[in-house]
Amino acid sequence: MEKVLLIDDDIELTTLLKEYLVEEGFDVATADDGRTAIGLATSNAVDIVVLDIMMPQMNGIELLQRIRRSSTVPVLMLTAKGDDADRIAGLNLGADDYVSKPCSPGELAARLRAILRRVGRIGGGVVADVIEAGKLTMFPGSRAAQWGGKPLELTGTEFSLLEVLARNVGQLVSKQDISRQAFGRSLAPFDRRIDVHISSVRQKLGTREDGHSWIQSVRGQGYQLLHDRE
Repeated sequence: MEKVLLIDDDIELTTLLKEYLVEEGFDVATADDGRTAIGLATSNAVDIVVLDIMMPQMNGIELLQRIRRSSTVPVLMLTAKGDDADRIAGLNLGADDYVSKPCSPGELAARLRAILRRVGRIGGGVVADVIEAGKLTMFPGSRAAQWGGKPLELTGTEFSLLEVLARNVGQLVSKQDISRQAFGRSLAPFDRRIDVHISSVRQKLGTREDGHSWIQSVRGQGYQLLHDRE
């Protein structure tokens, strides 16, 4: 049974969502402020966190920053309708997805299952899935990665993007496909988020012997993770 942590100061909404999710087979814990929630969210006792951005004492963006300092637990944000700034900030900090409030319990449950499937946590425990692409080894279940046998520190967003490229190593992947596979949604026009995160991943991987990046770009088309031999 997957354990969900609901962090929201709207007690009425939290109660409604909890009742629905329990009926859907989830184990649900709740917290109504950031300071109370931080210990639960980073304790490795939950499989996924639902985080409201508008929180008392510690807002959702600050709480997400603190969670990401010590945990890779998936995080689904609850954001105000049309608040693109908070969504972008949250995704850049490693949130896995967002849902606009007000949201239906059914939509929330579906989004939670989609994220859990993507990170290999659904069905109880962590799925023993390993991706090997040359010097890169990725463990989607634990959201851990190694480069040349050494730990590779990635944010949640960076991990999702690199996982798509690793599963398609040696092949050009369009930015639209990267967005759909990594985040489950189409890429919006003029959205440069993927480019920014790919740039960060490139720096962490370093360069090849020929001085070029391990991640090649084709202008206007997409990105490709190279094999060792290429």
